[in-house]
Amino acid sequence: MASRVLVLNGPNLNMLGTRQPEIYGRETLAEIEALCREKARALGAELDFRQSNHEGVLIDWIHKARGTQDAVVINPAGLTHTSLSLMDALIACELPVIELHLSNPHRREPFRHDSYVSRVAAGTICGFGSHGYTLAIEAAVRLTERG
Repeated sequence: MASRVLVLNGPNLNMLGTRQPEIYGRETLAEIEALCREKARALGAELDFRQSNHEGVLIDWIHKARGTQDAVVINPAGLTHTSLSLMDALIACELPVIELHLSNPHRREPFRHDSYVSRVAAGTICGFGSHGYTLAIEAAVRLTERG
């Protein structure tokens, strides 16, 4: 049975490729999605890839993942450092969570060093740009195969 992986992208990630490319790279979210779909296909996994600028929408998708997905990969963007509600939703879905960041928040401003998502994630991948997405999908599939 194929692993089902939900990949969620938080606020402002729809602006990838044009927003601060020196930090986040020049690839668009559509290009990253194509990389993810290719990786999932190679691993025999099903992929649901989404983005929202709205915290409540992300939370609704996480709630719906319970029972329909096997793992969640999430780039929470700015919500990383502020959203207890997102953290609580990830706990409630009772799925393995991989936290993902294009840049390395630990090499940036001090307020970016703390993550509510890290407190509930099985692991965090950061600082590898778009390649981090494929690493996260592989990690999610491996976690679901163990369970």
